Amino acid sequence: MAVSDPTGHRAKELLDSEDFRRLVAARWRVSLTLTAALFLLYYGYVLLIALDKPLLARRVGDVVTLGIPLGVAIILGAWLLTAIYIVWANRRFDVAVRALRARLER
Repeated sequence: MAVSDPTGHRAKELLDSEDFRRLVAARWRVSLTLTAALFLLYYGYVLLIALDKPLLARRVGDVVTLGIPLGVAIILGAWLLTAIYIVWANRRFDVAVRALRARLER
């Protein structure tokens, strides 16, 4: 916060700004979308286990059943969703936060 603004008027003005609201909305939108995708991955797999055990019990090799590679795919999917969030945050969110912070410090 700027030294010349002891009451925090500039900070309140920034928090009430349309730019800040758009940034918060974008973060929520991305977070909820990725959370929903992760939810679908995990619980879709659990539902598949519950509803179609014969499918997951199919052999894809001498020892391995289809359930194992699908389980690994779920874990890799979770990592991918995390990577997507990190890339978005680094390229978009952090840049916008720095711009807002610079505006506050002027």
